[in-house]
Amino acid sequence: MARAAGWLAARLERAGLEDVALWPTAGHPAVYGHWLGAPEARTVLVYGHYDVQPPEPLELWETPPFTPTVVGDRLYGRGVSDDKGPLLLTVQVLGALLAAQGRLPLNVKVLFEGEEEVGSAHLGELVARRAAELRADFVISADGGMWSADFPSLTVSGRGIAAMEFSVYGPARDLHSGRHGGGLHNPLHAAAALVASLHGEDGRVAVPGFYDGVAELPAEERAALAALPHSDAAYLDQTGAPDVYGEAGYGTLERQWHRPTAEVNGLWGGYTGEGSKTVLPAEAHVKLSCRLVPGQDPEDVLGKLAAHLRARTPPGVRLELRPGDHTGRAYALAPDHPGRRAALNVLRDVYGQPALEVGMGGSIPILDTFRSVLGLETLLFSFAVGDENIHAPNEFFRIGRLYEGQEAWARLLWALGDGG
Repeated sequence: MARAAGWLAARLERAGLEDVALWPTAGHPAVYGHWLGAPEARTVLVYGHYDVQPPEPLELWETPPFTPTVVGDRLYGRGVSDDKGPLLLTVQVLGALLAAQGRLPLNVKVLFEGEEEVGSAHLGELVARRAAELRADFVISADGGMWSADFPSLTVSGRGIAAMEFSVYGPARDLHSGRHGGGLHNPLHAAAALVASLHGEDGRVAVPGFYDGVAELPAEERAALAALPHSDAAYLDQTGAPDVYGEAGYGTLERQWHRPTAEVNGLWGGYTGEGSKTVLPAEAHVKLSCRLVPGQDPEDVLGKLAAHLRARTPPGVRLELRPGDHTGRAYALAPDHPGRRAALNVLRDVYGQPALEVGMGGSIPILDTFRSVLGLETLLFSFAVGDENIHAPNEFFRIGRLYEGQEAWARLLWALGDGG
C-alpha cells in the first residue's frame, strides 16, 4: 500500500500537477495534487481509490493477480477495473493536456484514497480536516462503472450501505453431539433461525420498520427502467444462477437499483473441515449487509436490525452484535446538474449513440461525505463495466476502455472548462 501511494504521487508529479502530497490518515494515506491555473473557470475535485480487494481464492486465478497480464483485448489483474484502470486514465489525460497545451481548461484537484474497499474508514475525518483545500464546484469520480459493455451509460444513483456482524454463543466449548444433542441449544441452529427471520416468503425484509421512509418509484421512472435493454435470461446466463429472486412486485433492475435489501454475506461455525466431526458447536457467526435507498438512515436501519435480532434470540444462547465498518446513505445526482448534462453529451459524442442513465446497486460511501461535509455533488464517470469480475478472481479491464475513457475525460474537462 505504501509503494502504491508513493508510485501514484510520483505519477501525478510527472503528469505536471502541483503540490502533490501524501496526506496521512489513521490508516492508509490519501494522495493529493492540483492544478489551479484557470482562475476564471470551474474547479473540479477528481476522486478515485488505489486500494483493492484481497485476491483470494488464489487457486481460481488464471493469471497472477498482481502481475497485469494482457489476454486478447483484456488486461487481467486485481484492481485493474476497480479502480486502478479508471483512475490511471484520468492521470494520463491530465498529463497529456498539460504536456500538449501547458494548461488545463479548468482547475483540477485530485484526491485518491487508499481505504475505499474498507468503507473509506478514515477519509471522512481527512475531508473535514482538509475542507478548505478541497473546496471545488463539484466532484468527478473515477470510481463507479458502466452498466453494460454494449451501451454507453451514466450512473446517476447508488444505494447506501449499513453492515453488521453477530455471533451466537452456547456452551463454553464444542461438545459431543451425541452426548449433548437435545440437551442444549445449538448456536448454528439459532443463527440459521435468525437469518431465516430476516425475510418473508415474498422476499421482503421482515425487520419491523425497515421500509420506513422508502418511497415507490414514480410511474415514469418505472417505465424508463422497463425500457432499458435488460433481459433476465441474459442476466442469468452472465451470473450462472438458475433463476432471479427478490422482493415480489418489482423487476430485477428496480430491486437492484431502487429497493433496499438485507443480505447474508457469511455464516459459519462448528466443524468445516474434511469428513465429519459430530460436535455441538460452541458458537456461530454471521455477517450481514443492507443496501439502502433514499429515505433510509444507516444508523436507524442498524438499530432496527439489532432490535429484530435481539427480540428473536431464543433462550439457551447468547447474542453478541458488532456494527460493521461500512455505512453510507444512498446517493442520487440531480437531473439538472451541469456535470450530468455535460457527461451525457460527451458519451453520445464518443460512442455515437445516446447514453443510458442508470442506477448502481453498490455503494460508494464517500459520496455522502462529499455532500454532507463539503456540500459537493458527485458525477460518476468511470469506464469500468459491471461484468469485469470486480472483487472476484480473474478481474479484468477492457483495453479499449482505456482509450475511450481518455477521450471522454478530455472532452468532459474541455466541456466543463473554458473550452466548452
